[in-house]
Amino acid sequence: MRWLPAVLLALCFQPALAQFDKSAWPTNTPTPLLEAVDMQGKVWSKAELLGHTVVLNFWATWCAPCKEELPTLQTLHDISDSSTLVLSVNVREPALRVARYVQATGLTFPVMLDSKGELAKRWGVTVFPTTVLIAPDGQARWRVMGDVDWSGRDAQTWLTQLAQVPRLQAPASAPKR
Repeated sequence: MRWLPAVLLALCFQPALAQFDKSAWPTNTPTPLLEAVDMQGKVWSKAELLGHTVVLNFWATWCAPCKEELPTLQTLHDISDSSTLVLSVNVREPALRVARYVQATGLTFPVMLDSKGELAKRWGVTVFPTTVLIAPDGQARWRVMGDVDWSGRDAQTWLTQLAQVPRLQAPASAPKR
């Protein structure tokens, strides 16, 4: 039994593994509208998202798992082609605090502010971080609660599968006579 304290000590110093719960977007729940302006003044709407695989992440600066996850979202943003969008929504924090955090951590993907928590409520977010994966057809397909290594193999598999969903075609206009 002399080894027991050493084993317990070793377990205490193991790196924490990402803890998340990935579930399908509820089939009877329509994809909410995303109408927000990011910190650089760009307007994001459903039209901006169509044709892209979208990783929409909800977070806060006080959230330790969010702080673990955000660098991997930055890596995903850096390595992705133009067909994948990494967007984030900071929930219920002052703009100045968020701006300082974004600058200090070097985040370059779009960050939208949800100062009243209205977007989070619309998207059913109750846990931080929560990420919604949206297919190129504009429909939310997956909700991931908890932190994920977005530069890892599992996330890359999810995004590859999501990218294969066909984009909705815009209705053809009637021919002129």
